[in-house]
Amino acid sequence: MRRYLITMLLALCAAAMPFGADAGEPEDSAERTETPACGVAAEACVCSADALWDRANTAYINNDFRTAAALYERIAAEGLQSGKLYYNLGNARFKEGSLGRAILSYRRALALDPGSEDARYNLRVAERMTKDRIEAVPEFFLTGWLRECRALLSGTAWAVCSLAALGGLLAAVLLFLLSRRLLWRKTGFYAACALLLLAFATFCFASSDRRERLRNATAVVLAESVAVKSSPDRSATDLFVLHEGTTVEISGELGAWCEITIADGKRGWMEQAKLERVGATVRPAADAGE
Repeated sequence: MRRYLITMLLALCAAAMPFGADAGEPEDSAERTETPACGVAAEACVCSADALWDRANTAYINNDFRTAAALYERIAAEGLQSGKLYYNLGNARFKEGSLGRAILSYRRALALDPGSEDARYNLRVAERMTKDRIEAVPEFFLTGWLRECRALLSGTAWAVCSLAALGGLLAAVLLFLLSRRLLWRKTGFYAACALLLLAFATFCFASSDRRERLRNATAVVLAESVAVKSSPDRSATDLFVLHEGTTVEISGELGAWCEITIADGKRGWMEQAKLERVGATVRPAADAGE
Protein backbone atom coordinates (compact mmCIF):
# COMPACT_ATOMS: atom_id res chain seq x y z
CA MET A 1 0.00 0.00 0.00
CA ARG A 2 2.77 2.42 0.89
CA ARG A 3 4.47 1.69 -2.41
CA TYR A 4 1.35 2.76 -4.33
CA LEU A 5 1.00 5.93 -2.24
CA ILE A 6 4.63 6.87 -2.86
CA THR A 7 4.23 6.28 -6.61
CA MET A 8 1.12 8.49 -6.69
CA LEU A 9 2.91 11.29 -4.80
CA LEU A 10 5.85 11.24 -7.20
CA ALA A 11 3.47 11.40 -10.17
CA LEU A 12 1.58 14.31 -8.58
CA CYS A 13 4.83 16.23 -8.04
CA ALA A 14 5.93 15.65 -11.63
CA ALA A 15 2.56 16.79 -12.97
CA ALA A 16 2.74 20.04 -10.99
CA MET A 17 6.22 21.03 -12.19
CA PRO A 18 5.15 22.86 -15.42
CA PHE A 19 3.25 25.41 -13.30
CA GLY A 20 6.47 27.15 -12.37
CA ALA A 21 7.32 27.92 -15.98
CA ASP A 22 3.88 29.37 -16.74
CA ALA A 23 3.29 31.28 -13.52
CA GLY A 24 5.04 34.46 -14.61
CA GLU A 25 7.19 35.95 -17.30
CA PRO A 26 10.93 36.41 -16.61
CA GLU A 27 11.80 39.93 -15.56
CA ASP A 28 14.65 41.51 -17.46
CA SER A 29 16.93 43.98 -15.73
CA ALA A 30 18.17 47.19 -17.28
CA GLU A 31 21.54 46.66 -15.60
CA ARG A 32 22.24 43.10 -16.70
CA THR A 33 25.43 42.34 -18.55
CA GLU A 34 24.61 38.90 -19.96
CA THR A 35 24.31 38.62 -23.72
CA PRO A 36 21.15 36.97 -25.08
CA ALA A 37 21.79 33.89 -27.21
CA CYS A 38 21.00 35.59 -30.51
CA GLY A 39 24.36 36.73 -31.79
CA VAL A 40 26.19 39.99 -32.34
CA ALA A 41 23.03 42.05 -32.77
CA ALA A 42 21.80 41.11 -29.30
CA GLU A 43 25.20 41.95 -27.79
CA ALA A 44 25.10 45.35 -29.46
CA CYS A 45 21.58 45.85 -28.08
CA VAL A 46 22.70 45.17 -24.51
CA CYS A 47 25.72 47.42 -24.91
CA SER A 48 23.45 50.11 -26.30
CA ALA A 49 21.10 49.72 -23.31
CA ASP A 50 24.05 50.02 -20.91
CA ALA A 51 25.16 53.19 -22.66
CA LEU A 52 21.61 54.59 -22.56
CA TRP A 53 21.40 53.74 -18.85
CA ASP A 54 24.59 55.67 -18.12
CA ARG A 55 23.45 58.63 -20.23
CA ALA A 56 20.04 58.67 -18.55
CA ASN A 57 21.55 58.63 -15.07
CA THR A 58 23.96 61.40 -16.03
CA ALA A 59 21.11 63.50 -17.44
CA TYR A 60 19.11 62.98 -14.25
CA ILE A 61 22.05 64.05 -12.07
CA ASN A 62 22.41 67.17 -14.24
CA ASN A 63 18.69 67.97 -13.71
CA ASP A 64 17.89 67.30 -17.38
CA PHE A 65 14.84 65.27 -16.43
CA ARG A 66 13.17 65.37 -19.84
CA THR A 67 16.16 63.78 -21.53
CA ALA A 68 16.59 61.27 -18.70
CA ALA A 69 12.94 60.18 -19.03
CA ALA A 70 13.27 59.79 -22.80
CA LEU A 71 16.37 57.62 -22.41
CA TYR A 72 14.80 55.44 -19.71
CA GLU A 73 11.80 54.88 -21.97
CA ARG A 74 14.07 53.90 -24.85
CA ILE A 75 15.62 51.23 -22.63
CA ALA A 76 12.17 49.95 -21.67
CA ALA A 77 11.11 49.92 -25.33
CA GLU A 78 14.01 47.55 -26.05
CA GLY A 79 12.48 45.04 -23.63
CA LEU A 80 15.02 45.52 -20.80
CA GLN A 81 12.40 46.31 -18.17
CA SER A 82 12.88 46.21 -14.41
CA GLY A 83 11.45 47.72 -11.26
CA LYS A 84 14.48 49.97 -10.84
CA LEU A 85 14.21 51.26 -14.40
CA TYR A 86 10.57 52.29 -13.95
CA TYR A 87 11.35 53.72 -10.52
CA ASN A 88 13.99 55.98 -12.06
CA LEU A 89 11.63 56.83 -14.91
CA GLY A 90 8.92 57.76 -12.40
CA ASN A 91 11.33 60.04 -10.54
CA ALA A 92 12.36 61.74 -13.78
CA ARG A 93 8.73 62.23 -14.84
CA PHE A 94 7.83 63.57 -11.39
CA LYS A 95 10.70 66.07 -11.46
CA GLU A 96 9.71 67.03 -15.00
CA GLY A 97 6.18 67.80 -13.81
CA SER A 98 4.44 64.98 -15.68
CA LEU A 99 2.37 63.68 -12.76
CA GLY A 100 0.31 61.15 -14.70
CA ARG A 101 3.29 59.43 -16.29
CA ALA A 102 5.14 59.47 -12.95
CA ILE A 103 2.27 57.58 -11.29
CA LEU A 104 2.10 55.20 -14.25
CA SER A 105 5.84 54.47 -13.95
CA TYR A 106 5.68 53.92 -10.19
CA ARG A 107 2.84 51.46 -10.65
CA ARG A 108 4.84 49.61 -13.30
CA ALA A 109 7.81 49.53 -10.95
CA LEU A 110 5.65 47.94 -8.25
CA ALA A 111 4.23 45.43 -10.73
CA LEU A 112 7.78 44.21 -11.41
CA ASP A 113 9.13 44.69 -7.88
CA PRO A 114 6.25 44.57 -5.35
CA GLY A 115 8.64 44.85 -2.42
CA SER A 116 10.05 48.24 -3.43
CA GLU A 117 9.21 50.53 -0.50
CA ASP A 118 10.77 53.53 -2.29
CA ALA A 119 8.43 53.12 -5.28
CA ARG A 120 5.44 52.61 -2.97
CA TYR A 121 6.28 55.75 -0.95
CA ASN A 122 6.84 57.89 -4.04
CA LEU A 123 3.57 56.63 -5.52
CA ARG A 124 1.71 57.76 -2.41
CA VAL A 125 3.38 61.18 -2.57
CA ALA A 126 2.51 61.58 -6.26
CA GLU A 127 -1.10 60.47 -5.78
CA ARG A 128 -1.58 63.05 -3.02
CA MET A 129 -0.83 65.71 -5.63
CA THR A 130 -3.63 64.67 -7.99
CA LYS A 131 -6.72 66.85 -8.21
CA ASP A 132 -9.25 64.07 -7.75
CA ARG A 133 -10.06 63.12 -4.17
CA ILE A 134 -11.85 59.80 -4.47
CA GLU A 135 -12.85 57.86 -1.38
CA ALA A 136 -12.53 54.15 -1.98
CA VAL A 137 -15.46 51.87 -1.26
CA PRO A 138 -14.81 50.11 2.09
CA GLU A 139 -13.85 46.49 1.65
CA PHE A 140 -13.76 43.50 3.94
CA PHE A 141 -10.58 43.68 6.02
CA LEU A 142 -9.55 40.15 5.07
CA THR A 143 -9.67 41.04 1.37
CA GLY A 144 -7.34 44.00 1.88
CA TRP A 145 -5.01 41.94 4.05
CA LEU A 146 -4.75 39.19 1.41
CA ARG A 147 -4.07 41.79 -1.29
CA GLU A 148 -1.26 43.28 0.79
CA CYS A 149 0.21 39.83 1.38
CA ARG A 150 0.13 39.06 -2.34
CA ALA A 151 1.86 42.35 -3.10
CA LEU A 152 4.87 41.35 -1.02
CA LEU A 153 6.25 39.18 -3.86
CA SER A 154 5.93 38.95 -7.62
CA GLY A 155 3.88 36.21 -9.29
CA THR A 156 7.05 34.36 -10.29
CA ALA A 157 8.32 34.39 -6.70
CA TRP A 158 5.00 33.04 -5.43
CA ALA A 159 5.17 30.27 -8.04
CA VAL A 160 8.66 29.30 -6.86
CA CYS A 161 7.43 29.28 -3.25
CA SER A 162 4.54 27.05 -4.28
CA LEU A 163 6.89 24.54 -5.92
CA ALA A 164 9.19 24.59 -2.89
CA ALA A 165 6.24 23.97 -0.58
CA LEU A 166 5.09 21.12 -2.82
CA GLY A 167 8.56 19.57 -2.64
CA GLY A 168 8.55 19.91 1.14
CA LEU A 169 5.08 18.36 1.23
CA LEU A 170 6.34 15.33 -0.68
CA ALA A 171 9.28 14.95 1.71
CA ALA A 172 6.99 15.24 4.75
CA VAL A 173 4.60 12.60 3.40
CA LEU A 174 7.48 10.26 2.67
CA LEU A 175 8.74 10.83 6.22
CA PHE A 176 5.29 9.94 7.56
CA LEU A 177 4.99 6.80 5.42
CA LEU A 178 8.49 5.43 5.81
CA SER A 179 9.36 6.28 9.42
CA ARG A 180 9.01 3.58 12.07
CA ARG A 181 9.26 5.86 15.08
CA LEU A 182 6.02 7.50 16.25
CA LEU A 183 7.70 10.88 16.84
CA TRP A 184 8.93 11.11 13.25
CA ARG A 185 5.56 10.00 11.91
CA LYS A 186 3.82 12.75 13.87
CA THR A 187 6.38 15.28 12.67
CA GLY A 188 5.84 14.22 9.07
CA PHE A 189 2.05 14.39 9.44
CA TYR A 190 1.90 17.88 10.94
CA ALA A 191 4.57 19.19 8.56
CA ALA A 192 2.61 17.79 5.62
CA CYS A 193 -0.56 19.57 6.80
CA ALA A 194 1.26 22.90 7.19
CA LEU A 195 3.04 22.58 3.85
CA LEU A 196 -0.21 21.67 2.10
CA LEU A 197 -1.79 24.91 3.33
CA LEU A 198 1.32 26.87 2.35
CA ALA A 199 1.40 25.33 -1.13
CA PHE A 200 -2.30 26.13 -1.63
CA ALA A 201 -1.91 29.75 -0.45
CA THR A 202 1.15 30.47 -2.58
CA PHE A 203 -0.49 28.80 -5.58
CA CYS A 204 -3.53 31.07 -5.16
CA PHE A 205 -1.32 34.18 -4.89
CA ALA A 206 0.63 33.21 -8.03
CA SER A 207 -2.56 32.44 -9.97
CA SER A 208 -4.20 35.68 -8.85
CA ASP A 209 -1.16 37.71 -9.90
CA ARG A 210 -1.08 36.00 -13.29
CA ARG A 211 -4.81 36.59 -13.88
CA GLU A 212 -4.40 40.28 -13.03
CA ARG A 213 -1.44 40.62 -15.41
CA LEU A 214 -3.34 38.94 -18.24
CA ARG A 215 -6.44 41.02 -17.53
CA ASN A 216 -4.35 44.21 -17.60
CA ALA A 217 -7.27 46.33 -16.41
CA THR A 218 -5.52 48.96 -14.28
CA ALA A 219 -4.85 52.23 -16.09
CA VAL A 220 -3.82 55.80 -15.31
CA VAL A 221 -5.41 58.95 -16.76
CA LEU A 222 -2.78 60.92 -18.69
CA ALA A 223 -4.92 63.76 -20.02
CA GLU A 224 -4.99 66.96 -17.96
CA SER A 225 -8.75 66.52 -17.58
CA VAL A 226 -11.31 64.28 -19.24
CA ALA A 227 -15.09 64.07 -19.03
CA VAL A 228 -16.43 60.59 -18.31
CA LYS A 229 -19.52 59.93 -20.44
CA SER A 230 -22.69 57.94 -19.87
CA SER A 231 -22.13 56.04 -23.12
CA PRO A 232 -19.31 55.61 -25.67
CA ASP A 233 -20.21 58.75 -27.60
CA ARG A 234 -18.78 62.27 -27.46
CA SER A 235 -22.29 63.72 -27.46
CA ALA A 236 -23.34 61.60 -24.46
CA THR A 237 -24.03 63.09 -21.04
CA ASP A 238 -21.05 64.01 -18.86
CA LEU A 239 -21.17 62.02 -15.61
CA PHE A 240 -18.05 63.36 -13.88
CA VAL A 241 -14.59 64.69 -14.68
CA LEU A 242 -11.26 62.99 -13.97
CA HIS A 243 -7.84 64.59 -13.95
CA GLU A 244 -4.27 63.57 -14.69
CA GLY A 245 -2.86 60.82 -12.49
CA THR A 246 -6.13 59.20 -11.39
CA THR A 247 -6.03 55.40 -11.41
CA VAL A 248 -9.01 53.57 -12.91
CA GLU A 249 -10.05 50.00 -13.66
CA ILE A 250 -11.10 49.13 -17.22
CA SER A 251 -14.19 46.93 -17.21
CA GLY A 252 -15.10 46.98 -20.91
CA GLU A 253 -14.08 48.21 -24.35
CA LEU A 254 -15.92 49.35 -27.45
CA GLY A 255 -13.85 50.67 -30.33
CA ALA A 256 -11.89 53.73 -29.23
CA TRP A 257 -13.79 53.87 -25.94
CA CYS A 258 -13.47 51.96 -22.68
CA GLU A 259 -15.75 51.61 -19.68
CA ILE A 260 -13.94 52.56 -16.49
CA THR A 261 -14.62 52.19 -12.77
CA ILE A 262 -13.06 54.44 -10.15
CA ALA A 263 -12.32 53.63 -6.51
CA ASP A 264 -15.68 54.88 -5.18
CA GLY A 265 -17.60 52.59 -7.54
CA LYS A 266 -18.68 55.15 -10.15
CA ARG A 267 -18.64 53.99 -13.76
CA GLY A 268 -18.60 55.65 -17.14
CA TRP A 269 -17.05 55.72 -20.59
CA MET A 270 -13.94 57.59 -21.74
CA GLU A 271 -11.68 57.55 -24.77
CA GLN A 272 -8.81 55.08 -24.55
CA ALA A 273 -6.38 57.68 -25.88
CA LYS A 274 -6.81 59.64 -22.62
CA LEU A 275 -5.30 56.89 -20.45
CA GLU A 276 -2.65 54.18 -20.52
CA ARG A 277 -2.71 50.70 -19.05
CA VAL A 278 -0.13 49.88 -16.39
CA GLY A 279 0.70 46.62 -18.17
CA ALA A 280 1.09 48.18 -21.62
CA THR A 281 4.46 48.22 -23.38
CA VAL A 282 6.23 51.53 -22.89
CA ARG A 283 6.78 53.59 -26.02
CA PRO A 284 9.56 56.17 -26.33
CA ALA A 285 8.27 59.68 -25.84
CA ALA A 286 8.06 61.32 -29.26
CA ASP A 287 8.38 64.84 -27.90
CA ALA A 288 11.39 64.24 -25.68
CA GLY A 289 14.76 65.45 -26.80
CA GLU A 290 18.17 64.08 -26.04
